[in-house]
Amino acid sequence: MEVKPGYKQTEMGVIPEEWEAATIGDVCSFSGGSQPPRSTFRFAPTPGYVRLIQIRDYKSDDFASYILESLARKRCTSEDIMIGRYGPPIFQILRGIEGAYNVALIKTMLTPKVDREFFFNVLNQEPLFQLIESLSRRSSGQTGVEMPSLKAYGLPLPSLSEQRAIATALSDVDALLGGLDRLIAKKRDLKQAAMQQLLTGQTRLPGFHGEWEVKRLDALADIRSGGTPSTGEPLFWDGDIPWCTPTDITALNGRKYLDDTDRMITQLGLKASSAEMIPAHSVVMTSRATIGECAINTVPVSSNQGFKNFVPFATTDVEFLYYLLTMQKQGFISLCGGSTFLEIGKTQLVTYQVRLPATKAEQTAIAEVLSDMDADLAALEQRREKTRALKQAMMQELLTGRTRLVARGGAENAEEIQ
Repeated sequence: MEVKPGYKQTEMGVIPEEWEAATIGDVCSFSGGSQPPRSTFRFAPTPGYVRLIQIRDYKSDDFASYILESLARKRCTSEDIMIGRYGPPIFQILRGIEGAYNVALIKTMLTPKVDREFFFNVLNQEPLFQLIESLSRRSSGQTGVEMPSLKAYGLPLPSLSEQRAIATALSDVDALLGGLDRLIAKKRDLKQAAMQQLLTGQTRLPGFHGEWEVKRLDALADIRSGGTPSTGEPLFWDGDIPWCTPTDITALNGRKYLDDTDRMITQLGLKASSAEMIPAHSVVMTSRATIGECAINTVPVSSNQGFKNFVPFATTDVEFLYYLLTMQKQGFISLCGGSTFLEIGKTQLVTYQVRLPATKAEQTAIAEVLSDMDADLAALEQRREKTRALKQAMMQELLTGRTRLVARGGAENAEEIQ
């Protein structure tokens, strides 16, 4: 294959002529943490004790304990890049966290050849994540970063000035993502406040008056259960009836509508089990282990026994019912008592009382306000996903030298990123 002028062929592919074909191990070293005895822990800041859960959840102020300064043999600062030794790959600049670090963390120590922000983006490339995940399964079944492979990973290395230009461009996209994250969080808080006001009658929409009613759930909808056909009978499976499990609901990530399921059953399977058909535009709700997760099914479905499903009567707006049920989660959980395995049954649900508008028109108006807020959130989340995809595409171009921000000889803005 012909290599275009200004580029060269290397073991890691075609890279710019003046770039170095390095490896991650060429530009940094690694230092694992230590585990002081529990008896030496203190609860005064002398320094903090950094753990894997902190960089995985990234809560900079969540120190469970501290250790004595004299015992902090392995220290990390807010400038260090830390690697999680166990579990799915995670690379995190601490940015505000510092102190001693434990055995579940590995500190990355960079040489002068590499810019920290540039290197952090190198570590967060999708191909590197995929490689680390594919190699991380240990003989014990525990996952973790396979360090020899990480050190040997190819690193096309530009000059420090070009590294910094690349890092700045990617940082601008990170700032956009951070702004979207903050806006989405604010919108979610506003929606939660609106639900609290509108679904309790504390705030009434213009044009609606009169007292709200207290009704049992069985006065709002026909409550139906689910079931599982025998998994040993092939004739019961892979049919044309969607069969919902809690995994289908959690996969929605908070989205309102369910339009397909991972598994399907046949008419024979439906008849041979306690599963019931749930018409389209009903509310399916998890009722076992995870309680009160809801979705509106846009197609007829059945479900397993981990559901109680609500087929609304003509006087009940299904969108309003969806929002109303999501607000009852804590109430439903309280009915499960002290059982280790939480489950709420139909007998408990039919007598459960809720307060709601006397007219369907007011129910629909409330649901429309909340649906508009959901649509706004969905648009923002879609924009965030597109921005994340843009950043990955930029990383693929910039970190391989396919697109240059610094021309040969150091001139700025050699090529524009579209």
